[in-house]
Amino acid sequence: MAAWSWLILLCLVAAATAGVLQARAQPDSKGFISVDCGLPGKTSYVDDKTKISYAADDGFTDGGSFHNISAEYITPALSARYHNVRSFPDGARNCYTLRSLVAGLKYLIRATFMYGNYDGLSKLPIFDVYIGVNFWMMVNISDPSGATLLEAIVVVPDDFVQVCLVNTGTGTPFISGLDLRPLEKKLYPQANDKRGLSLFGRWNFGPISTTEFIRYPDDPHDRIWMPWVSPSYWVEVSTTRPVQHTDEDVFDAPTKVMQTAIAPLNASSNIEFAWVPYTQPKDPAPGYITVMHFSELQLRSSNATRQFYINLNGNMVFSQGYTPAYLYADAIFNSNPFLRYPQYNISINATANSTLPPIINAIEVFSVFSTATVGTDGQDGM
Repeated sequence: MAAWSWLILLCLVAAATAGVLQARAQPDSKGFISVDCGLPGKTSYVDDKTKISYAADDGFTDGGSFHNISAEYITPALSARYHNVRSFPDGARNCYTLRSLVAGLKYLIRATFMYGNYDGLSKLPIFDVYIGVNFWMMVNISDPSGATLLEAIVVVPDDFVQVCLVNTGTGTPFISGLDLRPLEKKLYPQANDKRGLSLFGRWNFGPISTTEFIRYPDDPHDRIWMPWVSPSYWVEVSTTRPVQHTDEDVFDAPTKVMQTAIAPLNASSNIEFAWVPYTQPKDPAPGYITVMHFSELQLRSSNATRQFYINLNGNMVFSQGYTPAYLYADAIFNSNPFLRYPQYNISINATANSTLPPIINAIEVFSVFSTATVGTDGQDGM
């Protein structure tokens, strides 16, 4: 799933606006910065579903030009922030500067792209995206009607951060939206001042609908959880009771995600899924970090046991059988990237002592990228 490129538009519906506000170039009361790139003027609007205010990008960059996408790609279900883009036909490197941050804090940065034939040329571009001077990801637009989403978790060394689009000679860079969300320092310990995490995929197991995306306000960090629905292989497990977090929890998966899980359709079978690395010229052999989320959702009888092994390409990820806690969130994760494989195969299988099949609630998969290089000057691109 290249750079989490999927049709996420149904989850990001913004059917109407709720008032016109003055655009601002600093975080809101939650610490959020939400930018609708290419929105003309200095106004903003409120998304009806999330109640997040999206500002025009005039205060974040001074380059490029704004355009509306072609009318044939505008549908009632299409989020308002995809109706327009800002493109950068001039200059090799153009940057957005997000200010008023806390130096040393951890942030989630998300960039979205929908081409929609905004330029009338029907030429799908390829370009690079950087955080400061550090390469983040190549954007390869393969469908004019599809949305590509990039997300990174990084430690920001200054009171600002830049997201830069770099022209590589294969089409004009453009952008639809740019978001920033603060994270507690303890969350995602794999991200530090030398290394960032780039999202490959974040999947919620157990929803019954392929359009049941979860984000803010159900997730206070506004992560987007994509439903993974496969009823021909898995049976859904769910609860309406809240799932608690321990003080040691370093991922804070939202309760709504943890309230659903899957088990194999055949109780004697394993849970199995796989992914193929997303390779790119500047990162031809990516290594991956996985975070697998677990919580027991069924009150077990005294003689029932749920215990399972977690394997990656035949090797145990966790050194012993694992038993999820009842209505408490927990995670199994690796601190450093897995060895490079041509394909990553996860298998979760019950131990010999288990009387119940394995379960899993959610999974996040990240590649890693270097953030060791000091960022550019805060005036660059502004």
